[in-house]
Amino acid sequence: MDELSALPPEEPRRRTSRLRTSSSTGLRFVYAPSASPVSARAGSPFRTSASTSAIPPALNRPTPDKLEIHAPTPRRHLLDTSASQHWLRTPPLSPVSSRGASPASTTASHRPRKHTPSFSTLFEHETEHARLRRSKAHADDTSMGKRWVRWMHKRSLRAWVVPVAVCAVVLVKMALGLGSYSGKGTPPMYGDYEAQRHWMELTLHLPFRQWYTYDLQYWGLDYPPLTAYVSWICGIVGSWIEPSWFALGTSRGIETQGSKVFMRMSVIAMDLLVYIPALVMFAGTWQRTRSKRTQHIALLTLLFQPALLLIDSGHFQYNSVMLGFTLLALNFFATGQDLLGAVCFVLSLAFKQMALYYAPAIGTYLLAKCIFLGRAKGTTLFIHLASVTAATFLLLFLPFLPPFAPVTTILDPITRIFPFARGLFEDKVANFWCASNVVFKWKNWASSASLIRLSTALTVLGFLPSVFVLLQAGFKFRTQPSNEAQRSGGATETIQAPFLPLLPYALLNSSMSFFLFSFQVHEKTILLPLLPITLLLSGAHAYSAVYSWGVLVNNVAVFSMWPLLKRDGLGIQYIATLLLWNRLVGHNPFQAPKRSFIHILSAAVYAAAIILHLLEMVITPPARYPDIYPVLNVLLSTPVFGLTWLWSIKKEMEVGWALGGPGPANSSSNIDAGKRLSASVSVGNDRVSPAESFRQRAASLGFAQAKRRTRAESSRASSVAGD
Repeated sequence: MDELSALPPEEPRRRTSRLRTSSSTGLRFVYAPSASPVSARAGSPFRTSASTSAIPPALNRPTPDKLEIHAPTPRRHLLDTSASQHWLRTPPLSPVSSRGASPASTTASHRPRKHTPSFSTLFEHETEHARLRRSKAHADDTSMGKRWVRWMHKRSLRAWVVPVAVCAVVLVKMALGLGSYSGKGTPPMYGDYEAQRHWMELTLHLPFRQWYTYDLQYWGLDYPPLTAYVSWICGIVGSWIEPSWFALGTSRGIETQGSKVFMRMSVIAMDLLVYIPALVMFAGTWQRTRSKRTQHIALLTLLFQPALLLIDSGHFQYNSVMLGFTLLALNFFATGQDLLGAVCFVLSLAFKQMALYYAPAIGTYLLAKCIFLGRAKGTTLFIHLASVTAATFLLLFLPFLPPFAPVTTILDPITRIFPFARGLFEDKVANFWCASNVVFKWKNWASSASLIRLSTALTVLGFLPSVFVLLQAGFKFRTQPSNEAQRSGGATETIQAPFLPLLPYALLNSSMSFFLFSFQVHEKTILLPLLPITLLLSGAHAYSAVYSWGVLVNNVAVFSMWPLLKRDGLGIQYIATLLLWNRLVGHNPFQAPKRSFIHILSAAVYAAAIILHLLEMVITPPARYPDIYPVLNVLLSTPVFGLTWLWSIKKEMEVGWALGGPGPANSSSNIDAGKRLSASVSVGNDRVSPAESFRQRAASLGFAQAKRRTRAESSRASSVAGD
């Protein structure tokens, strides 16, 4: 037992005097007079009285009064720390020794003081600092992802971590593709699988101007042009393999094995082209100051996100393309390449209009950066961003504009992209409107136009805090005209804003506001708030606040889509992906390391979700309330999403305060806050200033959480030592 071995023995040890000329421990005899006022190892139980017989006569030295043995200071055990002094009520440490001070003694049989408290007192009075240390060690042991990454690194296989992880997630996607999908065997409309296949044949056989007007009653195209272009390319490739898969008018509802394999592989191909490279770039950009092991763990957390796996590879959609372009935009913003980031975000908007959920955060961030750069450079960047954005949109919508089509043709995709005529919501969605509709029937009390205005107002109020914090940061860090010349050496597009750490929280706040309050929301749109909170989770410490909120929201998001997944026949995949991902990140839903609000909330939500699943299995819903279980699902999931929205506002304000507080703008300490940062960090002999090093670390996701956690643990340890 290690604790017992650290205590001094009850009886003095009997030593024989001998000359030790060499030792692996580095022990050596030192002869000192007994009148020395301060001994270097005072109170040591190894000190013995001087003995003339112990000194070889060959040394021909004067006989000392005392013989001392100087040894290297042993490694401090848990019981040697200041915390152990408090637990065991022992005397404080002496100023010249790491051991407890003892009364002066010149005899060889010095007996140490006996500790009256037993070892049970040690465990009964265990401090919060020790519990957190054990919780972190337990999380490392239970995290399958961390264990595997550590195993690969210890065997010099770190270069194979990313390829093996990508191959593993591809195999998981293929396994999910063997199951059912949306609308399988349910004519006449089938489901999203048939909609995606129909768009491929539609774009393959019809001219551009008819894409958004052809047979709107049977899965008319209602996504932006980039989705249509991708469907067109997939249709061309598929028709080369088998033309009957995409024969317009005669292939509706086709479900041959070959066509299903092609459709499933098209999703994986899009992931390999857009989404997975964006994840790898994210791990190397936002986590660039963290270790390679941490980067690989973050990549595993993002690759196996259960909600996206179930929707894209199970239900069947191409949401990863939209999310991949958004993530590429964030990566370019982190490296200071704002124009490339703007292009990528426009591509995300042009693939799915749901990317508008991120528009307030990204637009405000770019505007704040223009303010931060000052009048001259900020105006230049604003003009460049506006020009690039307009040119990208113009290029994407060019086939629907003169001279390629009449002027009125541009209205066809716009009316299909924004379907206000469909109503406030169509299905049971875990947002404000559906949850409140249980007790207040909105459609009976307000017209459709009034509901549109009300939802718009609530959505804007929801993301206003993130807009305010970003703009305040831009004004706070803006460059003075007198110092603007100092920044003229670098290109405007490669200057990194010091308030970049605010962007993930702003994205979470904006997207969650749209999900909770906007018009015509589907269950699958929860994927948009999941992206920023999973990015934050990937760099957080186990059982920290960010980690706990990230895991809870991911699990509840999958639970909120259970009615959709059950209708698609994906029950086994639902359980398997949840267990796999929670095992990878090392999360045990019913093991909380400390009593806090988020851990109590998580345990209550998980227990309620399991009870609801059990009730659904054993009790048939009554005929009067056939949707009782989906409604209970909504009532359980919506409060979690609402609290997450409030938490995102709180965290963004905390991070904004940590970046400099509400101090005056144009302070001299912020002059050099936006120096040029390259995409890769130099590790050679280049000298980096402390301010530059701090900004590079702050750009790494999770750095702020780690810093606050270290400070909290240090303060707790200091308080224990002070007691």
